[in-house]
Amino acid sequence: MHFLLFYELTPQHLQHRDQFRAEHLRLAWEFQQRGELILAGAYADPTDGAALLFKGDSRAVAERFVAADPYVTSGPVKNWRIREWTTVVGQDATTPVRGHH
Repeated sequence: MHFLLFYELTPQHLQHRDQFRAEHLRLAWEFQQRGELILAGAYADPTDGAALLFKGDSRAVAERFVAADPYVTSGPVKNWRIREWTTVVGQDATTPVRGHH
């Protein structure tokens, strides 16, 4: 199953990001190396949030990330939410659906 984690950042996020960035990225790469985090990154123009794509048996994989992420526990994230995402098209789709001719 795929899960999207959405971060909403505080207006002051750029002032606080740097002190937590190394630990945030270490954590993200750790999840990625285990195959749990597929893609992650901040929004561009405006840089007011981020999205992270997880793969796992339940939303617990994204919840574990949130619980350990210094961007959430001490830093620039003011709100977050997790959504299950039914992926149907693409090489990594978890529930592929092909059109019938």
